Amino acid sequence: MSRKFDRARYGPGWLEVTLGAVLSIALGALLAGAFFILKPTATVKEIPKEPVPGMVYYIEGSREYSRARRYTAKEKFFINGGSVVVNEDELNTAANPVATPAAVTSNSASAPPTMLLAPGTPNFHITDGSIQIAIPVRIKIDLAYLDRTVLIQATGGFARREDTFVFVPRTMTIGSCPVERLPLVMDYMLKKFYYAQPVPDEIVAAWHKLVEVSIQGSTLKLKMP
Repeated sequence: MSRKFDRARYGPGWLEVTLGAVLSIALGALLAGAFFILKPTATVKEIPKEPVPGMVYYIEGSREYSRARRYTAKEKFFINGGSVVVNEDELNTAANPVATPAAVTSNSASAPPTMLLAPGTPNFHITDGSIQIAIPVRIKIDLAYLDRTVLIQATGGFARREDTFVFVPRTMTIGSCPVERLPLVMDYMLKKFYYAQPVPDEIVAAWHKLVEVSIQGSTLKLKMP
């Protein structure tokens, strides 16, 4: 009884106040992150001279057949151990579509809620010595009545890691939310949606033989020994 009286008189303790503040901050950060992740990006041909504050822009890589018709010959040459230089049209032509898992159609009230993260076909854009790889990801959460496609954009270059070259982004956005300052989030996105993209075995084998991967202007140079 005395403890209840003291609590009513003096209010909550420092521990309770601190815990409440931490939970409030965490919830606010979570809601803010969800807002920016679901905020659409603006697809443009070029970045405006006066960008809108808070707006994230997306420049889609081109896929013109006239600039990609030599890809098949380059692919065979690369598999056989030859160095090649490819442009974004050729990369986008070669990009493998990712099958989207079938949506849940059950109307049963007892069916457990599902969560779906389904990546789409990657898009490549090369400019100013950097490569942008964008992947649309369908987010479906039955419990939250959410079914939305979010664009993940990562821009950077390539670096050797152990015995192969991997894509290393300098910047990454999920929707309109920048996450390059969150290494754990970036690593998860890379492993989940980038490094897990399906690639033919012969391309993987040839890629492991590379001695240099560099971006020159608007092209990607793959150098063999």
